[in-house]
Amino acid sequence: MDLDSLTALSPVDGRYAQAADSLRQFMSEGALIRERIRVEAAWLLALTTEVPQVLRAPLAPTVIDRARAMATDPDTAAALEVKAIERRINHDVKAVEYYVRDQLEQAGAGPAVLELVHFGCTSEDINNLAYAKMLYRARTAMLDRLEQLITTLRALAHNYADVAMLARTHGQTASPTTLGKEFANVVARLERAHRRWRSVELLGKWNGAVGNYNAQVAAFPEVDWRGVSRRLVESLGLGWNEYTTQIEPHDCVAEYADALAAANVVLIDLARDIWGYVSLGYLRQRAIAGEVGSSTMPHKVNPINFENAEGNLGVANALLRHFADKLPVSRWQRDLTDSTVLRNVGVALAHTQIAWASFASGLSKIEADVERIDADLAGAHEVLGEAIQTVLRAAGVPNGYETLKAFTRGRRIDAAMLDEFIASLPLPPTERQRLAGMRPADYVGLAAALARAI
Repeated sequence: MDLDSLTALSPVDGRYAQAADSLRQFMSEGALIRERIRVEAAWLLALTTEVPQVLRAPLAPTVIDRARAMATDPDTAAALEVKAIERRINHDVKAVEYYVRDQLEQAGAGPAVLELVHFGCTSEDINNLAYAKMLYRARTAMLDRLEQLITTLRALAHNYADVAMLARTHGQTASPTTLGKEFANVVARLERAHRRWRSVELLGKWNGAVGNYNAQVAAFPEVDWRGVSRRLVESLGLGWNEYTTQIEPHDCVAEYADALAAANVVLIDLARDIWGYVSLGYLRQRAIAGEVGSSTMPHKVNPINFENAEGNLGVANALLRHFADKLPVSRWQRDLTDSTVLRNVGVALAHTQIAWASFASGLSKIEADVERIDADLAGAHEVLGEAIQTVLRAAGVPNGYETLKAFTRGRRIDAAMLDEFIASLPLPPTERQRLAGMRPADYVGLAAALARAI
């Protein structure tokens, strides 16, 4: 059966293929093969430059050019050719080695040069560098998308900075905030998450079968293999990890996954809050002509973008948390359980990107129903109890909190009831007058200023 959007087992390659499409160049199996080719070719060039004694004769210019081309931008058909070799030999990394050898042989490399391909390497020397580069490239692209979300949320914070809104703690009416300040809170959290994910250093190792340069030292004991290793890894834009077993221990991948999951948690929290505000009528969704909200209830405009985002973020985080917990754990000098797990990293990133795209679409369609927000807030004078009891405390009046608790707890208070209560308080007339003039919409503290400052 041919693979298409209707036969794909994963919605990443089916229903949501378009939203995930831009990640294929970084995280697909084809991308992994191309990165492996780049690493194999980069190592050959580094080896023949750093350890010239491995050469029996200078490399021909055609061989150097072919190696540089593979190290920079492998041929578009390279992945298919590698897969054909793999079907014959049943080893994915060895297939890359044979492909590189074939390419160099076609460029005029002799048998002695061909033996330098994969010299001193274990498969994991190639794999760890390839995956680190893939994760680096994908993060670079995805950070732009996260920044766009942050920019949109910042604009909402500024636009609604002065829209006073009834807050809810434990689901109950609470001291007012502004709608813009609530968006600003999310901006601050996402900016922190963005910095954390961006700052995770991706590491690489190149030190042989158990991490000790055994084969390299056996062949050329006089060479500074530690220096060769460090320069190779850093030339690929990665941090050098010298102390490893056969595998780079994946701590950095775990940190990467955990940091991305933390950003997703912030968005799950926001998705649920927006869903709630839509339910309350505080936020309206713009209806799109031709769209259907329900198969039976024609009036419905459901918050499906935020529900879709929440669901996909949950799937992404289930995988990301597994990566963070599992990948740093390997029996003795290595087991192979990391191999199949790493192949799913792109799936987690894809579900994340699908969610972010859905979030962006949802945010583009919401607007505040200011009248509805104002009406709800105006009917909740009990939230001024905090303000009044604090003024009583400041004035040295005993039992200010207890007095307001007895008056307000579990009751809906209207303006007339509150005015009558304030008139009875043992405060100077000017203070009673100031409190009597306060309405719930006035009691927002610095919320508006904080929203505008984000």
